[in-house]
Amino acid sequence: MHVRCPDRLPEETYRRVLELLAELSPVVQTLPPTAALVELKGALRYHGTDPRHLGEILRVRTLSRLGVDVRVGVGPSIAVAATASAQVPQPGGVLAVAPDQAADWLGALPVDALHGIGPRQAAVLSDYGIHSVGLLAAVPPATVQRLLGGRAGRTAADRARGIDPRPVVPRTLPAAATVRHRFPRHTLDGADARAALLEMVVRLGLLLRRRDQAARALTLTLMFAGGGRWEKTRRLAEPSAHDDDLRLLSYQLMDAAGLQRGRLVALVLKGEDLADRDQVAEQISFDGAREARLVAEEVTDRVRDKFGARVIGPAAIFRRAS
Repeated sequence: MHVRCPDRLPEETYRRVLELLAELSPVVQTLPPTAALVELKGALRYHGTDPRHLGEILRVRTLSRLGVDVRVGVGPSIAVAATASAQVPQPGGVLAVAPDQAADWLGALPVDALHGIGPRQAAVLSDYGIHSVGLLAAVPPATVQRLLGGRAGRTAADRARGIDPRPVVPRTLPAAATVRHRFPRHTLDGADARAALLEMVVRLGLLLRRRDQAARALTLTLMFAGGGRWEKTRRLAEPSAHDDDLRLLSYQLMDAAGLQRGRLVALVLKGEDLADRDQVAEQISFDGAREARLVAEEVTDRVRDKFGARVIGPAAIFRRAS
């Protein structure tokens, strides 16, 4: 079963959808940012029902519990299931393709609808008169390999025939830590945005240190009035949970956005690809100023633990940055 959630689904909601999938089957493979695969063989025996009914159960649960509609494709292989889920019209529904009907069902589809066929490959095939999956399946695999390249051609020829030996490999969503800031009114002032970002950096660093984790990458998302958004991810030079390192990379991400007159409504900062602190090598530093800041960071963490998170921090958090 291949499940597609709505585009731009918040990560927390995506994680909850994955939890609902795990209630149906223990074999769930995440396909970030908004899709997943589910192995149904054992689940069918356990629940005593058919694949389509399980897809309907999932859809009812996501709608009733999360208010999220999903597109579900069920088939005898990953390629067939993923192709089927893409054919379900938005906002959601279930399309189940029986194993004995897979070849005929695929054959009627345009070639660019086959899972794994990109626009360039579809254009090449169309140039040679191969406009449907059925025609692609009828062409000798060796010919397809000459058109698309060895491995890609063989894969496309097999999938056009409904052949896809890949198993569903259980894989959870990588751990992440997320902090948010919503402005009380649309913000045009870059200094206000940077002060808010600094406050988020402090919160994210404290969250990571309390969880004994370090981030390998940061993702900054800017949300604008009217529904627009900008998002970018960069990796840290080495995993870190220190405010200095997170602040430097966060400012670089903000600068990369090139804000001009965008009306900001919210910021989201996410630490990704997290590692446990005991797995992160501590580098010897000869920078006395940095070492002093790290000592100060330890002290402020203890102050926050005792008196609250907002009793101490950078001045820009408490007073508008100039």
